Amino acid sequence: MSMLSLPVEKIDELAVPYPLASRARPLTWTVRESLAVVITKRTIDIVLSVLGLTITLALFPILVLAIYLDSPGPIFYRQRRARLLRRADVCGRSDFVTFEMLKFRTMRPDAEKLTGVVLAAENDRRITRVGKFLRKTRLDELPQLWNVLTGEMSLVGPRPERPELLGNLSLAVPFFEERLRGCKPGITGLAQVSLGYTGKASASSPIVPHLPDLTNPFRLPNADGADADDARTKLLYDVAYVAAMEHFWSYLALELWIILRTPWVMLKGVGR
Repeated sequence: MSMLSLPVEKIDELAVPYPLASRARPLTWTVRESLAVVITKRTIDIVLSVLGLTITLALFPILVLAIYLDSPGPIFYRQRRARLLRRADVCGRSDFVTFEMLKFRTMRPDAEKLTGVVLAAENDRRITRVGKFLRKTRLDELPQLWNVLTGEMSLVGPRPERPELLGNLSLAVPFFEERLRGCKPGITGLAQVSLGYTGKASASSPIVPHLPDLTNPFRLPNADGADADDARTKLLYDVAYVAAMEHFWSYLALELWIILRTPWVMLKGVGR
């Protein structure tokens, strides 16, 4: 895996105020994808997105009717998400290429009227009854197959976050933004098929012994249960996937394993 390099020869710049920190040099972590990985990944995206849209198209009228009857309003939800990392510096400031991600609407039309931009939580009261089912089975993400077909997303990759939230998470979780450097976001991914809702690990997960180091690592008061803890856990899985993309056979084995495991996660209703 490529190494992350920090400008240690000017480490004092890390401590200067933001107006002076513009001199800080960016992190340099690039994914060295082989041409075979690039071609294979895009081929898989096109073939499976076309196949997926063809197979699930009959479900769309049923889902549209259920969504509207449960909560009158728009059926589809367009949301700006971060797609690729343009630039990140040592002060945590990041710049992303964004796109409009499509989803079936799972929340009330006025969900963010009072809360603003916040992460969806488990048992979120803004989620409709049909929305709970769609999220649990991940059927709300079916329209994203169009995003995959147009090349804005990949079938497999780190989940795209909202730019407003990603900026805050990048400040709280070192290198969190790096998961999107040279790697498209995906509908499903290693974190999504390995972890539960929002990134929580199950009791049988191999990462459980490491949770004390991932959960509130600085032991800040009143910080237990913070969104950054789950993001920190997801980051490990996302980085592992990105690292696998540097070697064709490791990439292909992991890609196929994630794709084959995703339907099982959907049927069990534990994915996110």
